[in-house]
Amino acid sequence: MNTPHISKTTKIVLLVEFLLLAYMLYVLSTSLYKSYQVDRFIRTAEEENAKLEKSNLSLAEDYAYYSSDAWKEKIAKQNFGLVRPGEEVIILAPDNQMYLSEEDRAVKASEQYYASLSNPKKWFLFFFDRERFAF
Repeated sequence: MNTPHISKTTKIVLLVEFLLLAYMLYVLSTSLYKSYQVDRFIRTAEEENAKLEKSNLSLAEDYAYYSSDAWKEKIAKQNFGLVRPGEEVIILAPDNQMYLSEEDRAVKASEQYYASLSNPKKWFLFFFDRERFAF
């Protein structure tokens, strides 16, 4: 059998073509990988932007509410006990408790304090702290 003889120049040309093909495949694969990374970065940035946009919208709504007159009035009524002229305040107490005014609460606290004292302490206060027991 006669095998065809491949010349040296043909081998060199084939080797150079193979190396050129390998280099082109390397450049193509790195280019595709960089393109994938850029696409992934863009997708991540778009998702982050959507989250921030949603958050900004929520914060803008909160700001609009907290700077409104309705919020200011609510805080004035809730924290400072203010009412508009002509409004009446209704305090709903739980079913098992009655609402006590400040004066009634002070009297009740005083009664509880004296009930917790020992008898000698009560007699001492009766004789030496007469202004509390003034009639």
